[in-house]
Amino acid sequence: MRISSKSELERFVSENWTAINRQIDLWQSEYEQPIYSSVDIRESSRKYAPVDHNLYPAGWNNVCSKDLKKAAALFRQALGESIIRIALLPESHTKNKWYLDNIHHLALALSDAGFLVDIVSPDKTLFDSSDHLDLVSQSGHNLTIYAVDVVGDVFQRRNNKEMSYDAVVINHDQSVPFDIDWKKFKTKVFPSPLAGWTRRQKINHFEYYHKVANLFCDQFNIEPDLIQAKFRAAHGVDFESKEGLESMAAQVDSLLAELPEGSSVFAKASQGTYGMGISVFTKGSEVLEMNRRTRNKMDVGKNNIKFTSILIQEGVETILKVEDAPAEITMYLVSGRSVGGFMRYNPQRGINANLNSQGMLYKKFCISDICQGTDTHQKEAVYCLIARLSVLAASKEIHELITKE
Repeated sequence: MRISSKSELERFVSENWTAINRQIDLWQSEYEQPIYSSVDIRESSRKYAPVDHNLYPAGWNNVCSKDLKKAAALFRQALGESIIRIALLPESHTKNKWYLDNIHHLALALSDAGFLVDIVSPDKTLFDSSDHLDLVSQSGHNLTIYAVDVVGDVFQRRNNKEMSYDAVVINHDQSVPFDIDWKKFKTKVFPSPLAGWTRRQKINHFEYYHKVANLFCDQFNIEPDLIQAKFRAAHGVDFESKEGLESMAAQVDSLLAELPEGSSVFAKASQGTYGMGISVFTKGSEVLEMNRRTRNKMDVGKNNIKFTSILIQEGVETILKVEDAPAEITMYLVSGRSVGGFMRYNPQRGINANLNSQGMLYKKFCISDICQGTDTHQKEAVYCLIARLSVLAASKEIHELITKE
């Protein structure tokens, strides 16, 4: 019997948790999984769907301490016993104290895994003549970022020429990549720096997710629409000159024609990050009627990346609420295994809006009791399933990016 409703899906996933995870383990074994990532998930009255996937996630400070312990165990398992010392490479926006909280908690998880962790950066603009930078995070944690130089094919601490690292963990989205030939880099780097936002496209990720979701649904006789959002792509768009907007508007109308009456769609910059380059439309003509302020918002993103390809994605209205505000789930994973996450909620936005915007707040979402091999709560089990399938899609996406080099 085919699973065709959300309630049937929830019951099936809960009752078949072990078999489902065993199958995903098998599929994941075919590709190297990203060392960590995060997946934004929307839950409506009709479906669950991933709506974004971040390969260099910030926000570890919003993960439960118990879940961080599980993350530590998975970091050790994924990186192996041969790795002792890790260089953690953060973003350069060190004035963002909330981001520094994220780095502190990520470093803590890696340290709890038994690794010796240095926070380092090759960004010379951070240090002037100094060899380190002492910082304090929003929550009062002290951090030191050490200056490193690329010497040959490894990082070398500026104040300790004998210091060497067994691995580099990147928490930098590469929207402006470092001037490093990573292909010649001798030290292992996780995740691949070749999957940064200068090369990665949301459109490609969701094309892979569509294939993965359909494969999963074929395997378990599930209606595919229950675990994914429909989408279209618009290329060759220039929001400044208005070139390509008519084609984009046609794609918006094409997608809306497949959705229930009253639906909306998200238009997302295919290389956008930090919630930038996103607008919501209820009809194609609204694309043509965008004012200059909205077009400017859609035109250029973080570090002046110009957006020319747009993912047009079904707007999945959220039924989740925190303190009566619309919310969505963000799941964190280590090596393709769910370890916890948080609920992002925004009192200033509606159920169809982009919640990753001004006014957003966070509530920790603890899942340490959800373990493979056991029955579990239904909704949490589905969140974990969606996140794992999204990581499987990302592993295929990364493989394509690397082999294209």
